[in-house]
Amino acid sequence: MAGSDAHFYRPVDGTGLPHDPFNAIVGPRPIGWVSTHDTDGIRNLAPYSFFTAMNYRPPIIGFSSIGWKDSVANIHATGVFVWNLATRPLAAQMNETAATIPADQDEFERSGLTPVPSTEISAPRVLESPVNFECRLSQLIQLTGADGEPVQTWLVLGQVVAVHIDRRCLIDGVYDTAGTRPILRAGGPANYIDVGPEAVFAMTRPA
Repeated sequence: MAGSDAHFYRPVDGTGLPHDPFNAIVGPRPIGWVSTHDTDGIRNLAPYSFFTAMNYRPPIIGFSSIGWKDSVANIHATGVFVWNLATRPLAAQMNETAATIPADQDEFERSGLTPVPSTEISAPRVLESPVNFECRLSQLIQLTGADGEPVQTWLVLGQVVAVHIDRRCLIDGVYDTAGTRPILRAGGPANYIDVGPEAVFAMTRPA
């Protein structure tokens, strides 16, 4: 399918479409399911669809928050957070944690998920999630536009200092990505993608 007959728009003028396609085109995107706590110990758990891995050594992951939300405020105050893998069996509970509720309410309690202590940091992990990354804040950056003007979005980068993997996700010592049934944000008003074994194919990198 070539692009000779293309819908064209400049984002500043609007898309001219029923729904902004940006999130759907840059996708599917893994979910930054981030658990934190504030300085009083009140827990928070929230999903972020602008999330990815940033670096190998040291391992660094990052997510962007549109607006100064509780997760960002907590990480700014405590310097720690946990990323928890969102999977198909946990999709409904993950979605519950996306609700906008007062900062003094606990999303773990709302969603019925189990908070468990981390090993290296103070932020809690999601017990039901098969993978948890314990992270220390490395950078917190407010984004700017091409004109240099600040955007009300913050990029949070964290170094992974400890990893928990359910042993059932390891086959002969190799992590089974598709076997965990990760879910990814696919844009649109409410679309997600469930990645299963049927989606996997292999290509050897050229020498």
